[in-house]
Amino acid sequence: MDFSISEEQQMLLDTTRRFIASEYDFARRAKILASAQGWSRDVWLALGALGVLAVDLDEAAGGIGAGPIGVMLVGQAVGEGLLLEPFLASAVVATQLISRLGSAAQKQRWLPALASGQLIAVLADEEVEGGGAAIEARAERQQGGWVLRGRKAAVHGASAAGLLLVTARDDEGALALFAVAADADGVRRTAFRTVDGQSAADVDFDAVVVAADARLEGGDVAGRLRDAIDRGIAALCAEALGTLDRILRATIEYSRARTQFGVAIGSFQALQHRMADMLMQVDQARSMTYVATTRCTDTDLREREIAISGAKALIGQAARFVAQQAVQLHGGMGMTDELDVSHCFKRLLAFELRFGTTDEHLEACRRHLMS
Repeated sequence: MDFSISEEQQMLLDTTRRFIASEYDFARRAKILASAQGWSRDVWLALGALGVLAVDLDEAAGGIGAGPIGVMLVGQAVGEGLLLEPFLASAVVATQLISRLGSAAQKQRWLPALASGQLIAVLADEEVEGGGAAIEARAERQQGGWVLRGRKAAVHGASAAGLLLVTARDDEGALALFAVAADADGVRRTAFRTVDGQSAADVDFDAVVVAADARLEGGDVAGRLRDAIDRGIAALCAEALGTLDRILRATIEYSRARTQFGVAIGSFQALQHRMADMLMQVDQARSMTYVATTRCTDTDLREREIAISGAKALIGQAARFVAQQAVQLHGGMGMTDELDVSHCFKRLLAFELRFGTTDEHLEACRRHLMS
């Protein structure tokens, strides 16, 4: 399989990396992390001006049509930069859902705003657990629209979003997707930070009235949700790869600069072996990221899930190993906020937990391979 990228794709990667290097260095990120909102609207608008937020939009819809490979390249740069802005939630998952399920009017209304950075949209689909089972949100039809009731847990980017794409069961028990203004009456967001500092929120919908045209019904909702989430997992794998590259590079540089007994610790054979093991794990993660990227749009759902879950599980294992080794090689200072290693460690931990844990994806692979 040919994993070489075109000149245009290389330009996309280089442009994104240059922007992050100049506008999102460690000191700037620390200020954003310490701010009340935990993300930067200025950075988000600048990403929109670069075209990065339109990377997964078809050219006919005003995007750059870079597809999954373009998303992978941007995702790597986002992971390297440890960006706190909701690129994955808005520019990948939500944008895909509106592109595939929205009506012509809905696309015209929201897609240009998403591409420019004027609007952030996120998917709210994680149900709250109650009595050992998920409690699904409900949508009741009323004259001229719908009434939504329910709660969604751990919605990434919800505190920054202007539009929430909410899954709910309608009166007939069918899965439906509604576009709800984040500041609508009855919507309550309880914001918090994830382990790696990104913003998220639990969202309550208390008899929220939405118009009839707020429902996205341009196809099979369950199928399109699965498609968008699979693309999201592939993009998340790319972000993890970018973070793995950064933490490995930081560890190698530290081993060259840190001296003990008058020599650089990188000259110790035992530590060289450990860093060689880290490099092997990162290279395996790179290969599996390519697999996830090339298979995330596969029409064979079984083969697609095996590839996606396999990549998520293997990269999750690599993330844990590499992050732990990096911290150990840095010593106690590896967990201090003053070094980016600790922030990479938290980012990789968050990767393991998002869109299903490593163990859950291993079980998915086992189930499919045994069937």
